[in-house]
Amino acid sequence: MRALPRRTAPLALAALAALALAAAAPASATTPASPADAGPVLTTGSAGGAAVAVGDALAAPLAANTSATFYSTATSTTGVTCAGSQLSATVLTNPAAPGTATESMTGLTFDSCTANVTGVTSVQSLTVDTLPYGVSVDDGTGLPVTLTGGSAGPIQATAVLNSWFGTITCTYQLSGAFTGTADNGGQSLTFTNEHFAKSGGSGLCPADGYFSAGYGPLADTGQAGAPAVYVN
Repeated sequence: MRALPRRTAPLALAALAALALAAAAPASATTPASPADAGPVLTTGSAGGAAVAVGDALAAPLAANTSATFYSTATSTTGVTCAGSQLSATVLTNPAAPGTATESMTGLTFDSCTANVTGVTSVQSLTVDTLPYGVSVDDGTGLPVTLTGGSAGPIQATAVLNSWFGTITCTYQLSGAFTGTADNGGQSLTFTNEHFAKSGGSGLCPADGYFSAGYGPLADTGQAGAPAVYVN
């Protein structure tokens, strides 16, 4: 073989070295996606679907064939049970995943409530006070959802009950963090045994209340057709 001219030999050797390095690189080595390429934490229609817009209203009823309960202990079935409940919120931020979306919970209502507490004949109302609440939805392990009190005060619930002794009012405030989980399988939010401590009212009121409920599907009512919301 004729020898390469002295001037071109270094260029040829450099080209061969580059080819060797390219061949040795793992097939999976690619340029990482920039943060701008990541989808948002909250999407509609499917995981990885269209972004939920900041300012959109979200709403969810109780999950089918379930009830919202407010029991006197974490293991009892004594207290108030509601066959209907609805939550509503407004999206404040929806950053790129991985991350945490934030919302303002603007409503949490209950209806068709009954009580099995000795001396209580019926439930006039069960309300959640001091709205709005802050809501964070994290797309980390378990898809945790956290509620926090707002400027009006801590998270608070009030039950007005008819009893053998007349109307009694029981007020409870959240003890610790109010946490739940999201689930893309049913586009749902679940809260289990969230502990409230009595903060006021009749001496006939139980000292504690433990709230459990599942809501879904969560829908973006700010978009046409109110598509279901997913966490990515």
